[in-house]
Amino acid sequence: MDFMMEGRGSYGGGSGDEQEASNDRKGKKTYHRHNPYQIQQLESFFRACPHPDENQRRQLSRELGLETKQIKFWFQNKRTQTKTQNERADNSSLRTENEKIQCENLAIREALRNVICPSCGGPPFGEEERQRNLHKLRLENAHLKEEHEKVSNLLAKYIGKPISQLESLLPVLGSSLDLSPRSSLTQIVLSPAVNLMSDPVILDRTATPYQSRGINDLENALMMETAATALEELIRLLRIDEPLWMKILNDGRGVLNRDSYEKIFPRPNHFKSSNARTESSKASGVVTMSAMQLVDAFLDADKWADLFPTVIINAETFHIIDPGMPGNRSGALQLMYQQMHIFSPLVSPRDFCFLRHCQQIEHGVWVIVDVSYEFLKDCVTSARCWRLPSGCMIQEMPNGCSKVTWVEHVEVDDKTQTHRLYRDLVFNTTAYGAERWVFTLQRMCERLAYTFRDCAPSHELGGVLTSNEGRRSIMKLSHRMVKNFCGVLSMSGKLDFPQLSEVNNSGVRISVRISSELGQPSGTIVSAATSLWLPLQPESIFNFFKDEKARVQWDVLSNGSPVHEIAHILTGVHPGNSILIIRQPFVPTENNMLILQESCIDPLGSLVIYAPIDMPAMNIATSGQDPSEILILPSGFVITGDGRSHSGVGASTSATSGRPSGSLLTVAFQILVSSVSSSKQLNVESVATVNTLISATVQRIKAALNCSGLD
Repeated sequence: MDFMMEGRGSYGGGSGDEQEASNDRKGKKTYHRHNPYQIQQLESFFRACPHPDENQRRQLSRELGLETKQIKFWFQNKRTQTKTQNERADNSSLRTENEKIQCENLAIREALRNVICPSCGGPPFGEEERQRNLHKLRLENAHLKEEHEKVSNLLAKYIGKPISQLESLLPVLGSSLDLSPRSSLTQIVLSPAVNLMSDPVILDRTATPYQSRGINDLENALMMETAATALEELIRLLRIDEPLWMKILNDGRGVLNRDSYEKIFPRPNHFKSSNARTESSKASGVVTMSAMQLVDAFLDADKWADLFPTVIINAETFHIIDPGMPGNRSGALQLMYQQMHIFSPLVSPRDFCFLRHCQQIEHGVWVIVDVSYEFLKDCVTSARCWRLPSGCMIQEMPNGCSKVTWVEHVEVDDKTQTHRLYRDLVFNTTAYGAERWVFTLQRMCERLAYTFRDCAPSHELGGVLTSNEGRRSIMKLSHRMVKNFCGVLSMSGKLDFPQLSEVNNSGVRISVRISSELGQPSGTIVSAATSLWLPLQPESIFNFFKDEKARVQWDVLSNGSPVHEIAHILTGVHPGNSILIIRQPFVPTENNMLILQESCIDPLGSLVIYAPIDMPAMNIATSGQDPSEILILPSGFVITGDGRSHSGVGASTSATSGRPSGSLLTVAFQILVSSVSSSKQLNVESVATVNTLISATVQRIKAALNCSGLD
């Protein structure tokens, strides 16, 4: 190998005989060529030692007859040459490999263009949808990793073993310890094979669809962690407007901006079905009740249900994890159950098992958060619902009032589609949204304030109510009447008879129950309800039912004779919020019967509910005695907008149906068909009688409102 060397001393690789000097050109560099023997020896030594030290270079210099600088320069150049050759070889190999990978990539891309779905035989997902799914899976994976770490830390803390030991125990425990993901926190489910409970609380709740089981320290810790995380999210939802919330153009209501929300609070969807959807809303208002009274009522299931009788049909407290600080209830945490239902049997009820956590975040300001919790797995509900962090902020105000800001955020998986009559109402969050909670709370707080007034204007009493105690007793009885009516509207165990009624195409819904409850007649009770659309404003229909002179036009029991109002009790500022005692027309067999009627109205709808009560029972209530045992079986009407325009004004037109927006009316009756507690007493004749009554009432209403030509 020939190797040219250049240096200040003109050192070369050849012998003295091969040196060529150019003395005639001053300053010209001289090159020396090593002979083959020198090159062979140098390369042999280079393979063994590429970096010779000073002693090794001097030894080579003596053996080969070269100067040490020549040896040094030769090894430097040889190392550079070797490095360059290696890089060229690596580049060539990488280039070949890259070309091979490119060919494989092109082949894979071509195969993906022609791939088909193995289940349906259709084309695959597009690139954009694939990227969205990948992004969603990455978020879910990150969330599950975080939840796994939380649970591992809790296990180490409460079981007292390090994580490494816990992982080694998992194969031994088998199915006894099940780590299952849940929406807010991974839950630890303990089977009877592993008993880690200390002083468990055994629940006995036969009135709900849940099966009871014990609560242990580990479960309590998980509940506390879930509630704390939900509280942090709710506070941000309450205090931040944009970009989390945006206004709906047609009515100005607030709904969550999904893109902004998912960036701040990334989480996988609880329901995976194609029917699942998310509902969100935010509203605020001032109520005539102190903040501390509201907090106490919200943490008591019975008081909570009494505050929302037209929304909540069942509420219970399963377990109190923390009662909160004495005086302000800050830190209270409890596990609760709630069933909600409104409007009509055509609307599915919603069931929630949830944690309720109360925290005073500053002086005079409380936040109460609700979040669903999978405590009981064997629940059977009519509609699958999952409450994401929702609730309210209660701010104390002067004069015993409070400002309430409400956020409602749920996932709903409708296995059965909502009936078309109520689909718009339910889907635009008017049905179960934040506004309904706020408006109902305002109306009920106002009603309570009227209940406990020290005196009532004399024109309300009509000579029948002579004391405040009597007025309060009547209001208490009427409140029970409203709760009973709203409770039966869900038609638990309903029977559908669409062929029985020709008044509309939604049919008549019939429910049969054997009653033995306090305050209700004992025997077989048939509840029947039907819903229909009317091209009128909700307030016009409400005023029609409120008018005692118009009662003869729809009440089939009035026999065409006018009724007379003998007592009038206001329950709010709006004149439509009132309780009436009505004397029926003289009928020889029923001359001792009166009618108790309550009506209520708010911006989202109205109710008119009434029940016949005999004279002796009414005397008990008007005298101020406890009305709890007075038998009452209410019927009535529920009026709401149809959801095509939030205000319910009939001038606007639906873009989907092409017809003007109007109102939805539900007519519901309860009839005692037999005083014998036996289902055998229910026969075709009884069903036909109920159907005839409700059909005749609907026909009378439509005729009176000039709507007889409607389907």
